[in-house]
Amino acid sequence: MDDSQIIALYLQRDERAVSETDKKYNGYCMQIARHILRSEQDAAEVVNETFFAVWQSIPPNHPETLTGYIGRITRMLCLKRLRTAYTAKRGSGETALALEELSGCVRAAENVEQTLEAKELAQYINRFLRNLPAAERNAFICRYWYFHTIEEIAQQFGCTKSKVKSMLFRTRKKLREMLTKEGFL
Repeated sequence: MDDSQIIALYLQRDERAVSETDKKYNGYCMQIARHILRSEQDAAEVVNETFFAVWQSIPPNHPETLTGYIGRITRMLCLKRLRTAYTAKRGSGETALALEELSGCVRAAENVEQTLEAKELAQYINRFLRNLPAAERNAFICRYWYFHTIEEIAQQFGCTKSKVKSMLFRTRKKLREMLTKEGFL
């Protein structure tokens, strides 16, 4: 079943929407959750929470791309779980480390004005990523969206850990410079 048919089921409040979403997106959501949470059990729980959250949010929302919508919900639920139940054993510290690496580039939203600023910031970051060479963009997304370890990224792209660290450092530096120029820092 394609995404538009699945969205139509949600809009009709047909419970088959959840089972069709599970069939099509369980593996994708599990991959995101495993990389962030580093726990199979926690990942499975978050994926179930994701499908429930999608059921609750469509309608009123009508996503253009179901893949991105579901991926974003999965990621946010994983980060929420980490914030409320994070221990030193979980995630091998990779998620906290990745978020700390980015902290020099972006600030957290604390009020409505900052939330609106965060939306504008997201547009700048998306434009920044579109203008990066593919290797830099893919490494950046693997690290800061999917929370892959440096080792996993190096394996995936067939390069050394040192090269990945350097590439990410340079990309963060470029991002920081761009955001400073645009008045975000």
